[in-house]
Amino acid sequence: MSNKPLWLSPERKEALIRLFTSSRGFCVYGHKECLIPEHHYPVYIEYLIDDWKALDRDLRTAELEAELRALHQVTQRKYPLEGRFNALSRDIYAENQPLFFLRGQAVSGVTLKPFVIARISSSYIRLHIDISGILKQVSKSKRRKALRYGKPLPHEITTEITREVLYALRDYYSH
Repeated sequence: MSNKPLWLSPERKEALIRLFTSSRGFCVYGHKECLIPEHHYPVYIEYLIDDWKALDRDLRTAELEAELRALHQVTQRKYPLEGRFNALSRDIYAENQPLFFLRGQAVSGVTLKPFVIARISSSYIRLHIDISGILKQVSKSKRRKALRYGKPLPHEITTEITREVLYALRDYYSH
C-alpha cells in the first residue's frame, strides 16, 4: 500500500510539477516581485488541492447517488406492463371506471351549507355539490359526525347523495 494521497492522480502530479517549473516556486502568474501571498506557489497549490479534493468528493457522491438510483429502479415495475393501452383495452378500462369518486364532505365557509366533493373519473375536475336539502332528513348529531369525523351516513341518505351527484354530472356534461 502506498502513502500516495487519494487526490494525487498522475495528471494532477504532472500539473503540479509543470506549475512548479514554470513558476520556479515563486509567483505562479509570472510576476517578478509579487507581494500577493495567494499567487505564491505553496499557498496557491493548497487552494488547488482543496479544489481537487472537493471535486473528487462531489464525483464520488454523484457516482453513489447514480448507483443507488440504479439499484432502486431495478425492482420497480412500469405500468402498464405491456406498454400503452391499445384501443380495445382503453375502452374496457373506461367502461369499468366509475363515473365519479366522492372525495369528501364539508361545510362551505361562504354559505355555511354542507356539500360533497365529487371528482370526475379520468379527469382533474372536481364538482362541489350542495347536499343541505338531503341532510335535513338526518339528525343533527349524525350530520355533525358525518361532516366532522367522516362517519358513514345511513344507506338511504348515501343513495340520495349519489343520485344528486349523478344529476350534477349530467348537468355538467350537458353544458
